[in-house]
Amino acid sequence: MQTTITVLGGVGLFLLGMSIMTEGLKDLAGSGLRTTLRKAAATPLSGAFWGAFVTLIVQSSSATTMTTIGLVSAGLLTFRQGLALVFGANVGTTGTGWLIALIGVRVSLTAAALPMIFGGALVKLLGRGRVSAAGAALAGFALVLYGLTTLQQGMGSLAESLQPSDFPAVYDAGAAWWASLWGVLSLVALGLAMTAVMQSSTAAIAVTLSAHFAGAVGLDQACALIIGQNIGTATSSALAAIGASSTAKRLALAYILFKLIAAAIALLLFPFTYPLLARASQTVDGVTLLAAYHTAYNVVGVAVLLPLIDRFTRLVERLLPEKRSHLTRCLDPAALLTPIATEEAVRRTVARALEAVCTSIAAGKESTGSAAAADALQQAREFVSEASGPPESEEEQDRLTRTLLALDEASRLIEAAGEKGEATALPAGSDEARAAALCQEAMRHAATVGHEVGVLPGESTDGNAARTALARLDDCWRSLRDMERGHRRATLASAANGQLKPDEAIARVEGIRRLELLARRARKCAAQLADPQAATGEAA
Repeated sequence: MQTTITVLGGVGLFLLGMSIMTEGLKDLAGSGLRTTLRKAAATPLSGAFWGAFVTLIVQSSSATTMTTIGLVSAGLLTFRQGLALVFGANVGTTGTGWLIALIGVRVSLTAAALPMIFGGALVKLLGRGRVSAAGAALAGFALVLYGLTTLQQGMGSLAESLQPSDFPAVYDAGAAWWASLWGVLSLVALGLAMTAVMQSSTAAIAVTLSAHFAGAVGLDQACALIIGQNIGTATSSALAAIGASSTAKRLALAYILFKLIAAAIALLLFPFTYPLLARASQTVDGVTLLAAYHTAYNVVGVAVLLPLIDRFTRLVERLLPEKRSHLTRCLDPAALLTPIATEEAVRRTVARALEAVCTSIAAGKESTGSAAAADALQQAREFVSEASGPPESEEEQDRLTRTLLALDEASRLIEAAGEKGEATALPAGSDEARAAALCQEAMRHAATVGHEVGVLPGESTDGNAARTALARLDDCWRSLRDMERGHRRATLASAANGQLKPDEAIARVEGIRRLELLARRARKCAAQLADPQAATGEAA
């Protein structure tokens, strides 16, 4: 009983330490984590590399995956780029195994860990910002070391009553292949169950490494357990995907498929890899070999799937098609965890709403696109109100300010579009006809800006299309503004000298005023979205 309590206590301390250390490292990284992931995924290879690196630094594949989900949901990354980061995170998370192999099971660090826990806790409680985060990371790291020492002590006692012969045989050169296969699959299932119960493959692998170091399980049995424990991490993703957004479900499905494919490859290669490990164990200790096997196992999975990432992406998208409206697709709750993702999600929603309403106005069907756009903007307002906190940098705060201004202007544009006057036939060549043509042209350019800003990375065919459309939109608005000023005076003068009836003159003035207002609202919204330098026109 005492041995069991010691083992469970060691696992508990390890899990608690990992949790505290991860949160501290995430807070210490701050916006750097998001910025790195956002800029690193230019190619699948660089995305996998940086996904592994960031996960190694923050010691949490979950942190990398959740941040990636938020960035993909907001449209800052494509689903393909997000997959590359998740693939890399699977490699980065194996770094903890090396920590266990090189330090945790070899050296008793209790004497050093306890003062580190005290110092880290003191810094966390008394410090602020990143100083407090550094204290949490230090205290968490010390708890991990203390938990590993406790776990090793428990495993040492457990090894006295538990021997490798108590587990199914895995590799026996003289046995039939199906007997070895049964042993491998049995231990794979046991490893999967361990991870599912602990909800941490790192903790489960720590138990396996400690058990092998203590002599409770053989090298071949530990390899089979690691395969199962690596699959077991997919159970957390499956549970987290229940009731989650479509982006989270897609990445969870991709994560599960990756684990299953990597496990299938490991099982197929097991008859060839284990003899190599057995020979290497004559010169290298088994715990180090197991850490290397865990890393190599995931690296091989990434190496196989990374060249096929486009096909893999299409497969996942076919299995889980997107069902949300195009206008509000970016408003994913996962983006709320990251301020920059929240801002980008709202920005793209406003851009798509602008495209919808301007396209409708240009076609003379204001009511068709305005209702859907108005609903999307309302959802965007509610979404940004649920943000986890304000942006950290002044640059991000400025971007959010511009996005909120664009949201306000888009809402006013929809209100103006709803003030449709009485439809009358416009004489060809009249000021009213020219103004209507200018407004339609302005709406088409505004719709182009909305389209270019609202598309996902890599989907836009011309990087300068938004700026070009914005410049033309500005020209249309200025022409309408100048026309409206001259037309108003001339039309009212015609009413004064009896050429027009006063009510007809006022209706004409109001008609062009409304067209100029539509162009002005669209221009101000588009300028905030595409070019803040151009967003300095006349006040509303």
